[in-house]
Amino acid sequence: MWNGYTPAIWGETSGSAGKCDMKAFEWYHPIILFVYFIAMIFITMFTQHPVLLGISFVCAVSFCGMLTGLKKLLKSLAYSIPVLLVIAVTNPLFSHNGETVLFFLNDNLVTLEAILYGLDIAVMIMAVFYWFKCYHAVMTSDKFIYLFGRVIPKLSLLLSMVLNFIPKFKRQYKEIDQSQKALGIYGAKGYIDKIRSRIRVLSILVTWSLENSVETADSMRARGYGLKGRTSYSIFKWTVRDTVMAALVFAFTAMICFLMSLGYAEYWFYPTFKAFDRSVLAILLYVGLFVLMMLSTATEIKENIAWRYLRSKI
Repeated sequence: MWNGYTPAIWGETSGSAGKCDMKAFEWYHPIILFVYFIAMIFITMFTQHPVLLGISFVCAVSFCGMLTGLKKLLKSLAYSIPVLLVIAVTNPLFSHNGETVLFFLNDNLVTLEAILYGLDIAVMIMAVFYWFKCYHAVMTSDKFIYLFGRVIPKLSLLLSMVLNFIPKFKRQYKEIDQSQKALGIYGAKGYIDKIRSRIRVLSILVTWSLENSVETADSMRARGYGLKGRTSYSIFKWTVRDTVMAALVFAFTAMICFLMSLGYAEYWFYPTFKAFDRSVLAILLYVGLFVLMMLSTATEIKENIAWRYLRSKI
């Protein structure tokens, strides 16, 4: 037992593959998880250095792959990479700064610096997107309520319910859609019939959501929501393992913020792109950021190795 509580997914395996579906990083205390993801997102958003953004993107994608699996990761990349390229190509159409002229498009300059800057911004957006995706997979609604339930109880409950309803609506939409297809209700004669079929599915989904909201309200009322003096129970306990991870996150984050404040994370593309800093402190910044952002992935890899080792002993 790693922590003060046992995840519900402990011991779940994927049958023939014998793969462990548990997420080891989510076992840490919610405070550590929240601070970690906030630090990753803010560091990524407040820098334009290509090396730092590249590290953030690779680490976010690798951690997302550990959480969702290779198949879902490749499917996600199939959508995100074209978006990345579109953002990179769009920037030179509006920004014509830079000294390295590649060609002219409608009498407008297209420079190498504008393309690289667009690619840099695209990598930053994709990195933040994947960090948020990892955050959504690890920070469940009960953890969010644990952190903010006493400070902003109504708002935290509302946000957790909204975030929980979105995947529930997606699942319900697929179920209704498949049921309609199985009953042969879908029309396949033209676009008008398809639109009518989709509207029918949305109408059923809206009806289901209204019924679900009434059931949720009755359930909350039955459990004493809103009553004074209502107590709560928390399954999250702070352990030595949390202390070690908190010390690592704090130490590396402090070091990275200090080096960034000294200007080692600065980078510019105009009028021409800057050469990469190869000083000792700059390399220390690169390595420190890589180690910090790989803590989550390393935790998953370590747990998977331990899981395979224990299975081999059975």
